[in-house]
Amino acid sequence: MSQPQVETVSTGADKAKLAAAGVLLVGAVAAFYLLNQQDTWVRVAALVVGLAAAVGMFFTAEQGKQLIGFSNESWREVKKVVWPSRKEALQMTGYVFAFVVVMALFLWLTDKTLEWVLYDLILNWR
Repeated sequence: MSQPQVETVSTGADKAKLAAAGVLLVGAVAAFYLLNQQDTWVRVAALVVGLAAAVGMFFTAEQGKQLIGFSNESWREVKKVVWPSRKEALQMTGYVFAFVVVMALFLWLTDKTLEWVLYDLILNWR
């Protein structure tokens, strides 16, 4: 029931918005380091404001809108998942542990049997 993929063409405005978001991101990091003589809260505020502006600019571009749409569809799909009850989860965990123990015993027994056949019976090394 997935919708057909629609290919969008990036316009010049979208490319400009993405470039501006990149410039804002680099500017925010640069401002953080260039303001090293200021108080820490001023540096952090400059960084946070710059990052928020970069994220805001990104989400106005077509790629940002697609990301928001993808996130909404993903959340809708997560809501459709039928999660097991606590009892079912504990039972399945017990089955897995039991299988691991049985498989470990089987592999140990196979290893010891092959060791006995090769070293004791065939090669007489012991």
